Amino acid sequence: FINYRMRKKGAKRMEVEVIANNIKINYNVEGEGDPLILLHGSGEDYHIFDKIIKKLKKNFTVYAIDSRNHGRSSKTDDFTYEIMVEDIYQFIKKLNLEKPSIVGFSDGAIISLMLAIKYPNLINKMALLGLNLKPTDFKKNMYSYLVKEYEKSKNPLFKMMLEQPNIELESLKDVNVPTIVIAGENDLFYKKTFLNVANTMQNAILKIMLGHDHSNYIIDQDILYEDFLSFFNGSTK
Repeated sequence: FINYRMRKKGAKRMEVEVIANNIKINYNVEGEGDPLILLHGSGEDYHIFDKIIKKLKKNFTVYAIDSRNHGRSSKTDDFTYEIMVEDIYQFIKKLNLEKPSIVGFSDGAIISLMLAIKYPNLINKMALLGLNLKPTDFKKNMYSYLVKEYEKSKNPLFKMMLEQPNIELESLKDVNVPTIVIAGENDLFYKKTFLNVANTMQNAILKIMLGHDHSNYIIDQDILYEDFLSFFNGSTK
């Protein structure tokens, strides 16, 4: 089942719903070219990418997705990265996307990496922005903040961040998907996290966004457009 809703009359832009992994996944699709999936972070929706999509759609068919429990996708009681990975896998299969590339920010980066680990031949290339492997990758002050926020709100998204993911660095050694790891100079996570990921993966490069924090280089920004264009359209190693 796919339900199409035209967002702009006469424009090649559609907000779409598809049933995958037994939930409704809401997403926006526009542009022409090779498939490029965009995955947002915790507590957000695909609109964080609106500005960069305006440029990316010139080169790619862009699929910007609302994760489960976010945006206009289904709300469930399941808050695990494992189920979100399966959502995206089923999404790719449902739409018959062949070797899509992925841009994942924060939670979206976790999902992308876990997808590459579980399904080695599924992804063409990926950009992992603001990634962590474990809750202990949070800087101490940020982890303490999340603990306090969860105690006040009991928000399951905070609980998820405090307990997940649990990706072993060793498991990255077999990931050969060409990858660019991107992080802010003043990120929420320790710099060694990004260095370890980039150094452990077979085919990864690291880019540190000087002067930026965890999100202000990607949310409502298009400053990574040239980097994405060069990386995703360039030849692999």
